[in-house]
Amino acid sequence: MRAALLQLTSSDDPAANLDTVLPMIEQAVGEGAELICTPEVTNCVSASRARQMAVLKPEADDPTLAAFREAAARHGRHLLLGSIGLKTGDADGRFANRSFLIGPAGDILARYDKIHMFDVQVSETETYRESAGYRPGNVSVLAETPLAKIGLTICYDVRFPHLHRGLAKAGAQIITVPAAFSPGTGPAHWQPLLQARAIETGCFVLAPAQCGTHSATEGRTRSSHGHSLVVSPWGEVLADGGTAPGVITVDLDLSHVDDARRKIPALTHDRPFEGP
Repeated sequence: MRAALLQLTSSDDPAANLDTVLPMIEQAVGEGAELICTPEVTNCVSASRARQMAVLKPEADDPTLAAFREAAARHGRHLLLGSIGLKTGDADGRFANRSFLIGPAGDILARYDKIHMFDVQVSETETYRESAGYRPGNVSVLAETPLAKIGLTICYDVRFPHLHRGLAKAGAQIITVPAAFSPGTGPAHWQPLLQARAIETGCFVLAPAQCGTHSATEGRTRSSHGHSLVVSPWGEVLADGGTAPGVITVDLDLSHVDDARRKIPALTHDRPFEGP
């Protein structure tokens, strides 16, 4: 199968972001992609809760999701909408960071709410408190499709191996990691973490990423690391999106999943142990 990763520099304007990404989907279709993946927060990257409250919508009313469903049906392709910010109606006003796998009939095959919140202080000038604006999910998600069995994760989830191992033991052949990865940690951690998750699980890992400098809000400028990656079950980097927006396509041979797991059957070697 052929997969495409769309690398974006999303702003805090969902309509403008949609105008950017739809032609990229057309390009990926033209290049023969059967599964097309976008990054985390495809619809809006913003550090302003007020701006998010003004532009984000509930799932039922979200124009980005509606447009992706229409595009999937029009092109007869599977689309991974890496994630979008959505209003939830929660009393505390927090949003959902939700990934959608959309089928070639435009139907929603799977939804996944990001489980692990990025609450970190990378440096004196780079601090994130994702849980202040987004509520965490609590359910892992595996989608069975005619293309492959696909496990859904989002960005900071990549630092939690047990989530990916659970997906692989449930049958995942591909794990998706859409991201808006920090430029402070990205150069050191992004590629090694993705390679580790691929090697540990024997899965292909598809990681479409945000890149560049996003809209400045409330005096803050946010940037993302870029380098959308496709990693094989043996840990090889098959494609790297670099640091600019664009489309990368790669052919995946799912027999490599079985081959890697046959050579290193670590998923069957769990043993109980005690302490500390």
